[in-house]
Amino acid sequence: MAGGDPTGQTHYELLQLPPSATVEELRRAFRRLSKLYHPDTTSLPAAEAQEHFRLLQEAYGTLSDPLRRQAYDVRLRPTAPPRPVVMTVLRRGEPRLQPVRRALSSGEWFALLLLGLALAASLVLGVGMAWVRGTDLVRQPSWWSEAAAPAPRLEVPTLAQLLPGAAAVQSGSQPGVSFGNADTPYTSDAAVQPPAAGA
Repeated sequence: MAGGDPTGQTHYELLQLPPSATVEELRRAFRRLSKLYHPDTTSLPAAEAQEHFRLLQEAYGTLSDPLRRQAYDVRLRPTAPPRPVVMTVLRRGEPRLQPVRRALSSGEWFALLLLGLALAASLVLGVGMAWVRGTDLVRQPSWWSEAAAPAPRLEVPTLAQLLPGAAAVQSGSQPGVSFGNADTPYTSDAAVQPPAAGA
């Protein structure tokens, strides 16, 4: 029921014109049709002819005024249908929206810039504070110092530790057995020397 017409016709359909009709075409169509529906010149019943003529006058009055015609054309335009949402059905039967890739807006780029600046400022502040306090900027982790530490020194056992009776032999308690020169007592740290040639 566009434009108040109970028959559901638009003003353009009542005047039998396309929406691109000029003002002159509107005037000619109105004159031609008004002769058909005017109560004095029509063969239709008076009530029907009067209703048709009223609708014709309303259509012509609207379309002949440029501002009213523009507002009427806006009302006639169909509203764009909502964009369909692409859905996929999961295994459990629950629908899920599909992600749509789009370019970042200027506000999103600005937020990313602020985050980057905050990160850079935090790094500069942290390094600056460490430098002012004299803290090492790079420290070796504890596991590295333990792995790089020298191996423990191996203790060489003494003869007395290896042979429990060696201490008694060294002191001369066992006759007939001597180690090295009799004048030089044996010590585990002393270098081993070959016996003298004349001995």
